[in-house]
Amino acid sequence: MTRARMPRPHEVDAARRDPRLLRALREQTFDEAWRTRGACQSVDPETFFPAPSEPADAAVALCRTCDVQGSCLAWALTVGDCHGVWGGTTPRERRAMLVAWRGQGQPDPDAVDDPGPPVRDRLLTLVPLS
Repeated sequence: MTRARMPRPHEVDAARRDPRLLRALREQTFDEAWRTRGACQSVDPETFFPAPSEPADAAVALCRTCDVQGSCLAWALTVGDCHGVWGGTTPRERRAMLVAWRGQGQPDPDAVDDPGPPVRDRLLTLVPLS
């Protein structure tokens, strides 16, 4: 097994403008019910966890049709899941998004209508620091 590399700066810049990440920011709700509405409920879970040498095209294509794609991706980025396909993204794509998500860089403000408070502030309202 190979070790995943850190995303390059241009990959992180592209991730900040990625419509999937922007949708995840808008749809982040911490509502666990999104899982029951996923298009993936009727598909073999192995589809979303292909071997490294296999393409993830089938899973990504199914995710594109899903109504809860943003919530799914927001969950994966919040917990830092770097395996499988979540919210229509591959692990490599999510690593770059994760850098932007965790506040080392904010999404492109010109690409977001109204993102609300930064993710860090939204998380702090749920888990206050003592």
